[in-house]
Amino acid sequence: MQRILIAEDDAKNNQMLREYLEDHGYTCTQAYSGSEAKLLFELEKFDLVLLDLMLPGIPGEELVSVFSEQAPVIVLSAKSGLDSKVEVLSAGAEDYMCKPFDLPELLVRIQVQFRRLDRQKETDRAEHPGSGGGDTDVSSQEQTTGQRAYTYRSWTLDPDTREMTAEGELVELTGHEFLIMELLIRNPRRVFTKQMIYEYAWGEEYLAEDKTINVHISNIRSKLRKSGTDAYIQTVWGIGFKLS
Repeated sequence: MQRILIAEDDAKNNQMLREYLEDHGYTCTQAYSGSEAKLLFELEKFDLVLLDLMLPGIPGEELVSVFSEQAPVIVLSAKSGLDSKVEVLSAGAEDYMCKPFDLPELLVRIQVQFRRLDRQKETDRAEHPGSGGGDTDVSSQEQTTGQRAYTYRSWTLDPDTREMTAEGELVELTGHEFLIMELLIRNPRRVFTKQMIYEYAWGEEYLAEDKTINVHISNIRSKLRKSGTDAYIQTVWGIGFKLS
């Protein structure tokens, strides 16, 4: 059963979320401060985090990057400004919902995250059918890994390890950022629209124009700036993005 950490300081809202989600088959753990949420996250394994930003103790903004390394984070906040959304999405949050919100919509967004994780697990199993146990020929495994790694100029992207390097240095990418880079590197001469990028990285239909792709591309470029390779990602005005 999938486990959700609810980090919300309003006791009424926290309990409402728990009861609703448990009625739909999820196991929920409640935290009422940022400090408590961080402690629980360190002690237990969660499949998803619902995170309020205005938490006592440690603010939610400081926890996004910590939580997103191990589980999808959906931010629930009364902050509706673009700057707040850009900040937390850039830090690694998978989704952002402004309060007040409808519980059925939240449920759908949670289900989207779990469907994406299930698809990734199925892909991993299909690509590594022998990973469940038994002896494995090391030289064959290394050869397969080498064949699957994608390269573009001074970039290397390895789907096996979910790692990317630029000029030989590791680039820390979120799950969505990795999928965006995978799409671009595998098709270096092709121009991709925002819709195409979104539907590949998020695995769902792109319903409306928003800032999501721009924010993620900007964040990727920032992470590549140290290696001097951020200019490899080219904006094709009025269309989308490609590699230069």
